[in-house]
Amino acid sequence: MRIDRRLVIIGVMLVVLSMTMATQYATTKIGYQYDLVHPSESDIRFIASDKQANNTRVLWAINNGSTARLRLDFGNLTANQNKTYTAAFGIVNEEQYVVNITHINVSTDQDYLQIWLHGDRDQKIENDGGTPVYMWSKGVSKNASTTTAWQLAAGNQDYTDMSADGTTQINTTWDTTAHVRYSVNNANNSASGNADFVWVQISIDTPASPNEDGESGTIYVHFEAATL
Repeated sequence: MRIDRRLVIIGVMLVVLSMTMATQYATTKIGYQYDLVHPSESDIRFIASDKQANNTRVLWAINNGSTARLRLDFGNLTANQNKTYTAAFGIVNEEQYVVNITHINVSTDQDYLQIWLHGDRDQKIENDGGTPVYMWSKGVSKNASTTTAWQLAAGNQDYTDMSADGTTQINTTWDTTAHVRYSVNNANNSASGNADFVWVQISIDTPASPNEDGESGTIYVHFEAATL
């Protein structure tokens, strides 16, 4: 019996096509896991420092444990007032590799915030002898998302401390009222690229006619891993 060569070619093509389709739509699986921890005890964590007028930390946690959410409370302000917290909070890197902070932005209806990254916990920006970085000014980003504003050195995976030089460890103690870790250490300043932490200065500059109900919003801090 004679077989048409064209039919053979078509048959081979169908087999190849079915094999290709089977490969494209193959199914496989892989397991995963992650752990939920307190924001003051995560790989990139936030710690408290400054207190407001009622003697409570500016940074505090709603709830506690792995479901905690952090808030900043700047206290009571009035019109035409500037209130500055040189260490409203700190950022600590516990990853075992360098992490860059690229930019910061704020989401709110009326933006009166000015934000800097700097190294000297108890000094205003103008008196900080290091190299502060202006990050945000009343609705305007001061550092492009494509550049590095501050480089956090590799951490040691220990959320009870931080370091300015990779050797000397500074305790981050637990605040039982605010339910966050904190530091008020003034002996060891942070410098970009050397320390695994940085302080965040925030100024609230209220206008002559502010929102009478006060303001609330969200601060977004953007990170990226440095090239390994």
